[in-house]
Amino acid sequence: MTLDLAAFAKDKGIKYFMISYTDLFSGQRAKLVPAQAIAEMQEDGAGFAGFATWLDMTPAHPDLFAVPDASSVIQLPWKKDVAWVAADCMMNGELVAQAPRNVLKKLVRQAEGEGKRVKTGVEAEFFLITADGTKISDEYDTAEKPCYDQQAVMRRYDVITEICDYMLELGWGAYQNDHEDANGQFEMNWQFDDALKTADKHSFFKFMVKSIAEKHGLRATFMPKPFKGLTGNGCHCHISVWSNDGRTNVFADREAEFGLSSEGKHFLGGIMKHASSLAAITNPTVNSYKRINAPRTTSGATWSPNTVTWTGNNRTHMVRVPGPGRFELRLPDGAVNPYLLQAVIIAAGLDGLRNRADPGPHHDIDMYAQGHLVKNAPRLPLNLLDALRAYDEDEGLKQAIGSEFSEAYLKLKHQEWNAYCSHFTQWERDSTLDI
Repeated sequence: MTLDLAAFAKDKGIKYFMISYTDLFSGQRAKLVPAQAIAEMQEDGAGFAGFATWLDMTPAHPDLFAVPDASSVIQLPWKKDVAWVAADCMMNGELVAQAPRNVLKKLVRQAEGEGKRVKTGVEAEFFLITADGTKISDEYDTAEKPCYDQQAVMRRYDVITEICDYMLELGWGAYQNDHEDANGQFEMNWQFDDALKTADKHSFFKFMVKSIAEKHGLRATFMPKPFKGLTGNGCHCHISVWSNDGRTNVFADREAEFGLSSEGKHFLGGIMKHASSLAAITNPTVNSYKRINAPRTTSGATWSPNTVTWTGNNRTHMVRVPGPGRFELRLPDGAVNPYLLQAVIIAAGLDGLRNRADPGPHHDIDMYAQGHLVKNAPRLPLNLLDALRAYDEDEGLKQAIGSEFSEAYLKLKHQEWNAYCSHFTQWERDSTLDI
């Protein structure tokens, strides 16, 4: 039964709803709707001009309507009279095929049709920086190896615990928070869930972290590589597949190597097969490739992959299997679109299952020190253009995610790449002024 948002507002004391959707570039777009108007909005949606956001539309397109999905509604823990609700984009009475949440929902339905229920958890890393964005906010956070730094995390106790308290209040099952491997960097973890629910939570988490940071006079960034020499922001994703009733983890087989069943290995095989083209989605910005192809950081390791390899419980590879019944994809970064991340994982994994894809041999070496010994493993793209080209050549993946989405995404991302290439930088002046 669909939740009545007007009744929800009355029960919870909600004055305004943020009807929100995420565009192709991960921009979070919203309209603030008074509770008195939410009944009509729940039926017809809030109107937007799609061209004004990062969607492949023109000013001549008709109105885009963001229809709230009431099952996703969240009362803002830090502003109780406001509720956030994820929306599905529609135009002329039909779902907009290029809209990221619609893309994900289509793939979730496909998985369910094949008897599969994909569950995921994300590890969304972020930096707490100064309000002007120029440096980390804690002047005392200078350790060479700052990961899990007890004093540093306590100096940001007010920010981190406020966010964690809210996740606990929302029933997300928050279970740990830590200072990460870069100075000024943090990670907060909550329980895994169905792919769509994880995507909605991931989207809301980014909004919440930024909001609470601003409340404390700081700024939060999920940018993949905001500071040279420091570890970048990853968004590792833990993946498992269950039966449709959610009771049986079909990836789990304690008798198999690493506790990963044949179905788990075929799903992984799909990820490995499409890895280079996946990067166009999981690593979607110019800056992303400063993270996955980075030189050694001050802490001693980037914690990021650059080669398509997998392993057991070893963090130097693109995929690791940390325990029975799941694996961790370490490729995505902080810029990844919460909905497209889940969508591309499902698309690649289902392809692997359908075609019984072989993930290839695993490697148990330290890829940072001995990666040169691995032969025939593809390198990940060196830049966004290479990733876009790899995606464009992967007809199977493009069709699986959706041809309309793929066409729109590639068009806008190529425009972004061209804009980057036409931008003059200080490096060019430093390198070529006297030539």
